[in-house]
Amino acid sequence: MSELLLPPEHRYAKIIKEKLNEDGSELSVLNLGPTHPATHGIFQNILLMDGERILEAEPTIGYIHRAFEKIAENRPFYQITPLTDRMNYCSSPINNMGWWMTLEKLLNIEVPKRAQYLRVIVMELARITDHLICNSILGVDTGAYTGFLYVFQFREKIYEIYEEICGARLTTNMGRIGGFERDWSPAAFEKLDTFLKDFPAAWKEFENLFERNRIFLDRTVNVGAISAEQAMAYGFTGPNLRAAGVDYDVRVAHPYSSYEDFDFIVPVGKSGDTYDRFCVRNAEIWESLSIIRQALDKMPAGNEYHAQVPDYYLPPKEDVYNSMESLIYHFKIVMGEVPVPVAEIYHPVEGGNGEIGFYLVTDGSRTPYRLHFRRPCFIYYQAYPEMIKGALLSDAIVILSSLNVIAGELDA
Repeated sequence: MSELLLPPEHRYAKIIKEKLNEDGSELSVLNLGPTHPATHGIFQNILLMDGERILEAEPTIGYIHRAFEKIAENRPFYQITPLTDRMNYCSSPINNMGWWMTLEKLLNIEVPKRAQYLRVIVMELARITDHLICNSILGVDTGAYTGFLYVFQFREKIYEIYEEICGARLTTNMGRIGGFERDWSPAAFEKLDTFLKDFPAAWKEFENLFERNRIFLDRTVNVGAISAEQAMAYGFTGPNLRAAGVDYDVRVAHPYSSYEDFDFIVPVGKSGDTYDRFCVRNAEIWESLSIIRQALDKMPAGNEYHAQVPDYYLPPKEDVYNSMESLIYHFKIVMGEVPVPVAEIYHPVEGGNGEIGFYLVTDGSRTPYRLHFRRPCFIYYQAYPEMIKGALLSDAIVILSSLNVIAGELDA
């Protein structure tokens, strides 16, 4: 953070001058970001300060805007998936699956039940990593490094499962239209079983470190509170909305990928403060573990991992090299020679930070006519200036951390 010199016409300069004339107070202006490590991303807040107290905040975004939506309008549908990876990169598989489901809705493709359950497993693993990172980093921002160092090893375990499924770890580019590009290996299921056996005890220890910790409570209770009415007015979804007491969850309100087959509760808070956001994410991790176990127990027999849609599903590479029919399908899919319906659709999924939506308009060509990503970070970050008004500078850090603003999703 650094003191900022403002042009005389800036509204903060006028407020500072008026305050000085009114009661002799000397206000200051500070830069929070764009490169301060505690912002966890490249975005700036210009703060008007009275000592340690924040009077006003003016956010600036766009530092890593990459024009994903415009790039997508010039890419075949298959080549858009890597763009979704780079929004909320803490839970990339959820973005990937959301995009494939959008295309499946467009093309009226029914995905086999087993592939749907496999998708549920990988999406819940991604939710766990997202919440694990958010809550452990919140501990770091309140001065407690131990919990972060302890549980971070389990994110690595989940990344090893990703690696078995698709060969990638962070930006996964996972799946295909109709399911997955390959069946899960025995090693993937073995690593998943090991994770389900080892992680719960470690996560319980993490909760015990923080949930009744007096220092942590003092730093988070009644800090950055937002009411249910305010949260809904701003368009909040996900854990940040549920912490305010609204039980909206896309998996329940608009089930997809057979989520209606699983029993789970939607954790909610009451006050919408930093502590409630922390507790809601903790509780959601337990629910994700329960959903994964249910999916494994109910997994349909067989080895079906994709829909039989040769017009849209890439054939195996060995078949492409040895079969003329497979080579033709491969060429047509890659070059976008297969027509798509002219349509306008929207498909939401429950991401780590809330409702990730894909608004797709097609004109029958090989690329989208228009594609818009509903990014929860972009929507709820608008409330940040109001949430930190009147708070201390140290509070602004933990409020931002508890919102889990991911710069890649904020700017796209």
